[in-house]
Amino acid sequence: MTKGDERKLNTFQTKCLRRIMKIKWQDNVRNEELLTRTGMEKLSTTVMKRRWKFIGHTLREEPTSICNTALTWAPEGKRKRGRPKTTWRRTVEKERNKAGWKSWAEARVAAADRASTERLHSVLCAIRHLEDR
Repeated sequence: MTKGDERKLNTFQTKCLRRIMKIKWQDNVRNEELLTRTGMEKLSTTVMKRRWKFIGHTLREEPTSICNTALTWAPEGKRKRGRPKTTWRRTVEKERNKAGWKSWAEARVAAADRASTERLHSVLCAIRHLEDR
């Protein structure tokens, strides 16, 4: 998911919440205040948490499973010219590097401990929240 997709998703969420809460644009309520009033978090944060829950589940599977193979597979050959497309895999690898894991083997070791994985979800979302500011 690109930054633009995240922005559109969060905008849609706040627009719907404003309509549900009957908050008019004249009331001048900030998005953060709206989310705290409703007790919700940004949809982009929820998507990120669920993505990492799925990755943790995948990494705990056998290394020969199809999902693990797809996650760690590196294609051969040359790329096209220009800027690479933002793919799910590139997004996940960028988030993995921000978490401090340089390889999928390190992430697999961390995913074996479910408690640390849950803490990691919170840390990754906090990092993303600080970048958005």
